[in-house]
Amino acid sequence: MSSDPLPSPSKTEAEIRFDETRRKIGIVLGPLMFLLVLVVPFESLTPDMHRLAAIMALVMVFWITEALPLPVTALLGPTLAIVLGVAPAAETFRPFASTTIFLFIGSFILAQALFVHRVNERIAYGVLSMRIIGAHPTRILIAYGLLAAFLSAWMSNTATAAMLVPIGMTLVRFMESEAHIPKKYGTALMLMTTYCCSRGGMATPVGTPPNLIAIGMISDQLDVRITFVQWMLFSLPIVLVLMATVFVYLSWVGQTGVDEIPGTERIIAERKAALGPWRRGEINAVIAFSVTVVLWIGPGILALILGTDHPVVNAVTSSIPAAVAALVGVVLLFVLPNSKTEHSTITWKQAAQIDWGTILLFGGGLALGALAASTGLARVIAVGITGLVPLNEVAAVTFAGAIFTVVLSEAMSNTAATNIAIPIVISIAQAAGVNPIIPAVASALAASVAAVLPVSTPPNAIVYASGRVSITDMIKYGLLMDVTAVTLVPVLVLFFAPFFIT
Repeated sequence: MSSDPLPSPSKTEAEIRFDETRRKIGIVLGPLMFLLVLVVPFESLTPDMHRLAAIMALVMVFWITEALPLPVTALLGPTLAIVLGVAPAAETFRPFASTTIFLFIGSFILAQALFVHRVNERIAYGVLSMRIIGAHPTRILIAYGLLAAFLSAWMSNTATAAMLVPIGMTLVRFMESEAHIPKKYGTALMLMTTYCCSRGGMATPVGTPPNLIAIGMISDQLDVRITFVQWMLFSLPIVLVLMATVFVYLSWVGQTGVDEIPGTERIIAERKAALGPWRRGEINAVIAFSVTVVLWIGPGILALILGTDHPVVNAVTSSIPAAVAALVGVVLLFVLPNSKTEHSTITWKQAAQIDWGTILLFGGGLALGALAASTGLARVIAVGITGLVPLNEVAAVTFAGAIFTVVLSEAMSNTAATNIAIPIVISIAQAAGVNPIIPAVASALAASVAAVLPVSTPPNAIVYASGRVSITDMIKYGLLMDVTAVTLVPVLVLFFAPFFIT
């Protein structure tokens, strides 16, 4: 039985008109804001700060309104900074060659290999066919969420949602036709996909771009390195708590009134059997990915055993940073043959299909954040904000940063929102005299919990495009999820993160 193709994201005429109007407003408002900031005198700003402030005003308007594609705007900002003499080209573009950029590229290619060889599907049907899950609707719902979270921790949450939605749609159609379960179960299953994809991505540095943005900016601006294992040690408990709230809530939303739906196991078994035996390409992709994961977590485990100052730990950490570990896995993909005629596990054409736009968006955000820090603009803005709204406790800054990032993420890409929020949050914390690492991490994690609108995250858009979740349901259920998450994330970060990062 073949899976139904995922419908392309569709919009109503009203949404199309709104997006077009928003874009037109941005095209006009962006340059106007640029000129306005440029001509208004700010005595507290140096000429370099003043010009950079005008550039950042333009970039923020363009990111929020999507007047230009987000990656194009990310390139426009640094380009204008060079043209207007804020900083030389070598300094401005240096963040585009940061180790975090290469970690992005390597992890994206590894995830692409798993997707090309359908390893993620094999994992999905393997889990759903477990005897303990059987044909129980609630167990299927929870297993589906765990799958979404696990896969999104290691690969693109967009790819995970794109793979899981058709599987879920097939199960829901069968359940509705054979057992006449209520439609709200289908709504719960689709929402489980988007909520758990987003929350699962919080678990590892490579799970979602906001995590790497925070790690990169903390490294560049604060000279503090957060290792792969450190991130997982404090983020996993947070993810588990957030997942538990999702499971309880959506299990209640998706009540079916029946304990078992005969025939569901047969459908899953048929899909699993259709994949056939493990192929060489799948095995190679798993080997390459497994080697990378070992290299990612190995130095952190050594540090826990031997201590962070041990010579062996220092040697391994400096020789195999996370970016190098990812690139080792990528090289293996091109070294391990797929067959006698295919000399690599994936082709370069397949590898090149990764999301280069997100990489450019991240690079542009890093570049602007670095310029804001080096010119002193970020600190001036932070001092101004803390003067208006006194924030002199780490808890207050952490909550404010999380709320600010969630609000931004509801209106724009969470990657762009994080690029805007993190430098501001770091500077506010520094101006308030508190440790900026905790608020920055909380802001990054909060960027992944926006759930109200289809534009908030790619999984939201994919689930909305399935036609199984109306915009009113997405808003109704998403608001409660937003409020719950934006309350829990700062509290949990304040509790867990200090044990593992300083």
